[in-house]
Amino acid sequence: MEVAGLKPAPSLTGKSFLDILESGKSGIVGPTRDVMLVGKERHDPGRPHDEGYPARAIRTLQYFYVRNYEPNRWPAGNPETGFRNVYDGPAEESVTSMFDQYFQLSFGKRPAEELYMIEKDPDCVQNLAEDPKYATVKNELRERMEKMLREEGDPRMLGNAAFFDTIKYTGPAKHSYENFLKYSQPK
Repeated sequence: MEVAGLKPAPSLTGKSFLDILESGKSGIVGPTRDVMLVGKERHDPGRPHDEGYPARAIRTLQYFYVRNYEPNRWPAGNPETGFRNVYDGPAEESVTSMFDQYFQLSFGKRPAEELYMIEKDPDCVQNLAEDPKYATVKNELRERMEKMLREEGDPRMLGNAAFFDTIKYTGPAKHSYENFLKYSQPK
């Protein structure tokens, strides 16, 4: 918005990073920018009732922590609707046909919490969330993330997670779970 010369709406909590883009430096440019928050709620219509996959994450220089609020749901959409949150090309077809470790890492259900050590595991494959050696780190990251999200007014952190279920999917419904059931049944 800064590049376009527009004034952001008061409800936007993000900060411009134009100064970083124009700095000509690489790596950590601004010493106060040492953390990133990520949030996901509703993206694809590939689950019953267009349910989303609510998750929040925090990325520091050392760790990546993810909290999956509905780990019983498929993060890329349900298998029977073709994992609608993924491009359906040859790579997707190859991985989903194997049901191996790559399938699990790419499309499988995720645990409620995930913790990865970036320096040793940049691909985020080895989940340390259940390792007792990392319990303190996990708890500190969760608390820091939730505090920051509360400060930003995240409805999920303020006890209003149900708000997201009131938002209807407005795109084409051709891949919706309900249409899959409707048109995939023998006549």
